[in-house]
Amino acid sequence: MRVSLIATLFLICSIFSLLSGSSLAKVNVEEAAKLLPNKIGDAIASSKAAAPRYGISEHKGTASFEVVSAAMRHYVLPSGEKFEIQIFKLPSDSAAYSLLTNRRVAYFEGMSSRFANLTGVGTVAYNSQREVEFIGERDVRVPGKKVLIYEVAFYKGAVVATISGDSTRDTNSGNLVSLAHAFAETLDEGLGEIPVLVKHLPDWETAHDRAVYVVSLPALRESTGNRPVFDAVSFDGGTEAVAATYDHGARLVIVEYTTPQFAFDADAAITARIAGLRGEGKPVPSAYRRVGNYAVFVFDAPNEQVATGLIDKVKYEKDVRWLGEDPYAIGRANRAWLNMSTSVIINTVKVTGIAIAVCLTIGGIFGGAIFMRRRAQAALTENFSDAGGMMRLNLDEMNVESNASRLIGQGDKM
Repeated sequence: MRVSLIATLFLICSIFSLLSGSSLAKVNVEEAAKLLPNKIGDAIASSKAAAPRYGISEHKGTASFEVVSAAMRHYVLPSGEKFEIQIFKLPSDSAAYSLLTNRRVAYFEGMSSRFANLTGVGTVAYNSQREVEFIGERDVRVPGKKVLIYEVAFYKGAVVATISGDSTRDTNSGNLVSLAHAFAETLDEGLGEIPVLVKHLPDWETAHDRAVYVVSLPALRESTGNRPVFDAVSFDGGTEAVAATYDHGARLVIVEYTTPQFAFDADAAITARIAGLRGEGKPVPSAYRRVGNYAVFVFDAPNEQVATGLIDKVKYEKDVRWLGEDPYAIGRANRAWLNMSTSVIINTVKVTGIAIAVCLTIGGIFGGAIFMRRRAQAALTENFSDAGGMMRLNLDEMNVESNASRLIGQGDKM
């Protein structure tokens, strides 16, 4: 039975579900429907908000996410272009980011499509397009005619959204991106950044583009493979994890535990599990190490040197918070005051020295200019002397001679 291109598009745009085997028909629609307004920019809603057509359990890589609410709605531009928006509300920002990254790996990167990051839309966004054979009304395939299917997927706050174009006509990708940007502006900002754990990946600025973030053990197994050592990993207490592939195919997995005690217990369980797997001759990680509250694994590394080199780049940054009064608050305040006082004194000396240097420089320039000017004027004036051209001091008279008749004029002889 031939499936229409429209139905196929709706299938691939769907990116959320309840637990495996669930149907989105059971998911609450009302809460998500409130986030789909009647008008977004120039686009006007052409249908009411409804539950998405397909559940995530039907698609690889997205079967282990707890969706709070989900809805879809169709919009049309004045030009006649049609778009479909599907939104999925999750319990937290990290859960939304996890769903988006898992769908990217399970669908976008697994398809023969052009895939790229998209900036300016939500917190993180992806843009994809692929060329398919045109199928018109009544599933009539038009030989030789191709159309591009565009899709934008992004997350912002605790919401994941996908926006796709009409599969039966050419879609302007610029209009699609503009609609995605306008819709993202209507959503709550949330934390406004990717989870901090992602930034602890080695070379995270480039690694986060291929990273997968997970908040449950089933999602970790789906995204990184069903590794036997994960039997000792528990996600109780808010544990989260991130995985990324590096050179030579080595796959790094960082599992973050919320407390040192959880990390200690997990490390003991993981170490024992690795020893048991090695004794049974079963696959074990290329390398494993506890780093602070992190359990760090490397799989599929070509050699031990590459594996340990990746783990060495993982740095754990402590964040200590006191439930009561901080006993070190006074000490930190004193150090801050001393540092501030020292800084003020040093800056004052610097400013004073600079001011003196500036004054001396300016004074020297102006004084020198005045001196040179007066010297030039004196050189142009003809002087008379009764001391053989030398300067004569009037030491024998208290006052300068003022009687003009007693003064020798020019050309007069004595």
